[in-house]
Amino acid sequence: MDRVSSLPNELLCHVLSFLTTKEAALTSILSKRWRNLLAFVPYLYIDDSVFLHPEEGKRHRPEIIQSFMDFVDRILALQANSPIQKCSLKCLSAVDSDRVDRWIHNVLLRGVSDLDLLVILDSDGDDNYQLSPKSFECRTLVKLKIDCGVEIDWLAGSFFLPMLKTLVIDSAWVNNFEILLHDLPALEELVLVNVIWKDDDVNVSSASLKTLTIYDGEFFGSVSFDTPSLTYFNYNGYVAPDYPLVKMKNLCGARIVFSLTEEELQRLREPNDDHHHHHWHHDIALGFSNVWKLFHGIQHVQHLDLFPDTLEVLSLCCESMPVFKNLKSLDIKSDKERSWQAMPVLLRNCPHLETLVIEGLLHHATNKCGDACDCISREDKGHSLTSCPVKILEIQGFLGTMKEMTMIKHFLDYFPCLKKMEIYIEENDPTELRIPEVSKRILQMIEDYNKSSSCNVQLLVSDYLYKKWTANRSL
Repeated sequence: MDRVSSLPNELLCHVLSFLTTKEAALTSILSKRWRNLLAFVPYLYIDDSVFLHPEEGKRHRPEIIQSFMDFVDRILALQANSPIQKCSLKCLSAVDSDRVDRWIHNVLLRGVSDLDLLVILDSDGDDNYQLSPKSFECRTLVKLKIDCGVEIDWLAGSFFLPMLKTLVIDSAWVNNFEILLHDLPALEELVLVNVIWKDDDVNVSSASLKTLTIYDGEFFGSVSFDTPSLTYFNYNGYVAPDYPLVKMKNLCGARIVFSLTEEELQRLREPNDDHHHHHWHHDIALGFSNVWKLFHGIQHVQHLDLFPDTLEVLSLCCESMPVFKNLKSLDIKSDKERSWQAMPVLLRNCPHLETLVIEGLLHHATNKCGDACDCISREDKGHSLTSCPVKILEIQGFLGTMKEMTMIKHFLDYFPCLKKMEIYIEENDPTELRIPEVSKRILQMIEDYNKSSSCNVQLLVSDYLYKKWTANRSL
């Protein structure tokens, strides 16, 4: 018996909404019961790569492209004015831009709330699809994703999307960005991925914005952030030449991942032996020295994640490091090729830090990180730790080397308020803990420490407790 066909129309349409539109259309041949269900499916997933069979070399055949466009026209005609919730339109072939305009206008008129666009008119990238400003007057659109091949730089001042809360721009051309954001009064989430900026100076200005993600960001001029309501900031990309304005007084969490080329790293570390190198070094250092403006703008943050290249860049502006009065949790990713020169100042400037997470203890040793770690002998060793009130310390990616154990002992000796340390190892990572003599020595050291201290040290494998030592005695 055909039990599926006996289900209510609403449930069958819900099932069809998980298929591509082409797959959903094919169900119409099953029986008369299925023939017109596609007209009421609230989701449209139109992807020409599914329709054009690119693996068979048919994508560039004019008759196949024409057949695809006619198919979309028939689907939209079949659905007439039925409500639609989500539409994903992906065209990687030379489709007619006028038809794409009509398709977008059709779903906007029908009350679409989630729209995903990827339109590439030609493979050489010489002709970008320009969104029609007449199309983007919609009171129902809540989420909009604009992908590569689309140009929106001429839309500034033409948007009318009063309900839009999420905007994702991925590899698209953008200009007059400040004006464009002004037309989105309800925007709460903004994602910028590999955006191709036509503006020399970029200003991200929004009174309503709460979440901002920048990935593969590259700015050739200054970038400003006038975002007073922002609660989460994720910056992954190159350092901008300047940050004139950074307004983020309500920030709760931030993740800063700078990208530093090996050439930049080498030139910054090598001595200035000649005029050319001195000039190059001065230019790079001058550009990176403006990073302090970005960190002053986020100084109210409560949770902060920093990556290896970020620490390296911060070493150039230690004297301008702000005091993070609200910071409760700090996550440091380390790398054996990057230094910890910013660590001493960073720890001293977090007067209310409670949790410190260090992912990887190995780093490039310099004479400026010696008081934060045990890599170089110094008279003031541990000074930056003794002024840090951290109570919980997590060590992730532990390999069990003696150098790491020396570092851990250094932390245990100098963090005055430390109550708990958790050491994590990954189940499949190469580790010296598999050597019985090493594991026995490490376990014994941890157990001895727990017997004589109020700090509880735990060794964990992945997310599972491997062995736990507890002590009830206080110092």
